[in-house]
Amino acid sequence: MSETRSRSVQAVGARPRSGAAGLPAAPLRWVWLAAWPVTAVFVLSNAATPLYVLWQRDIGFSKGTLTVVFAFYIVGLLGSLLVSGVLSDRLGRKPVLLPALALALAACLVFATATSVAALVVARLFTGIAVGAAVSAGMAAVTDVAGPGRRRTGALLASCAMVFGAGLGPLLAGLLSELAPAPTVTVFAVEAVLLATAVLCVLRMPVRRPAAPGRGAWVRVPGVPRGNGRRLALGIAVFAPGITATSFVLSLGPSLLSGLLGTTNRIVAGATAFAMFLAATGVQFAVQRLRRRTVLAAGAVSTALGMAALVAAVHTSSVAVLVLSALLAGAGQGMGQLGGLSLLNSGIPPQRLAEANAALNVGGYLPAGVLPVSAGYLSDAVGLTTGATVFGAVLMGLAVLALVTVLSTRRQVTDPA
Repeated sequence: MSETRSRSVQAVGARPRSGAAGLPAAPLRWVWLAAWPVTAVFVLSNAATPLYVLWQRDIGFSKGTLTVVFAFYIVGLLGSLLVSGVLSDRLGRKPVLLPALALALAACLVFATATSVAALVVARLFTGIAVGAAVSAGMAAVTDVAGPGRRRTGALLASCAMVFGAGLGPLLAGLLSELAPAPTVTVFAVEAVLLATAVLCVLRMPVRRPAAPGRGAWVRVPGVPRGNGRRLALGIAVFAPGITATSFVLSLGPSLLSGLLGTTNRIVAGATAFAMFLAATGVQFAVQRLRRRTVLAAGAVSTALGMAALVAAVHTSSVAVLVLSALLAGAGQGMGQLGGLSLLNSGIPPQRLAEANAALNVGGYLPAGVLPVSAGYLSDAVGLTTGATVFGAVLMGLAVLALVTVLSTRRQVTDPA
């Protein structure tokens, strides 16, 4: 049977003979269910996006402060990644995911009752910690349940669960805040229900505890086993500009839309974010059978084009071009994320996979936290048009550099056997 045919069978869920440790592989439905906790947590990650204009009106804070509130999510996420990947590989997926879901539920409560910037900071911090556990333990759990015979399928579903949840959050928030009573409360009540169902999934998830704990420090900068550094670096090179572009759209996109449209309609802001992450989800299914080198190169190109469109949008006051920019940024993140996860899944042993996922996300989220905050304060100082232009130019340069890096790397690294 050819390689292409084998991949096709795996993609539609052919059940391999055995999973880890010779155990029967889980049914395909459990691979999808294992991805649900990741989706539920990522719904929360961006649910606040369309609501910031309401909190700005009621509490009163600048665009710079808004990006700081957003950045505390990155702080919590990065802090979580220093711990959650190692804990998950040593203690198991469930002991990390269940406390993370509890913290996400607490974040819902704080968001729903927030009356100050400090409360928003705490809620974003809690959210970031929960998301850090989801991208390390949660995404590794999807791969574990998929089993070694469905590694590409596991990487695809784990990655899509993340970006689909990230897009569904602002869409739900935009719709519910415009159409339902208590605009800053209802969406978090709905999200609490989603998180409760995720808890049930984790409790029933067919994953086993590690046979023996690993060695070394429990809190450390996550990394990969010796010999896998180039794979990690390539994934970060493309994933980081992509997720930084989508982070900018999430943090300052509503302000850009307000300036271009003269409206603060939260459905428009939420729908734009949803379309961006829907593009990130759909493109991964479209490119799943392509070589990893091709996926990574296409992700870098898409991010660069997205930032060129962003600069054009703010200078022409074109909503259509701004939406195009968001779609290209989403596609860039999706392909960079899928390419990076696929590289790691192809060569990292299960007992280090959660830590490897954490390392990929540390490399991606660091610039995603720093650059949008810088752009926010720069926009306060010199105007949104100039701030967005500088941000777009810097990110476009990083995406082009990533493309050159991918194309100059040996094919054996990007497409290991």
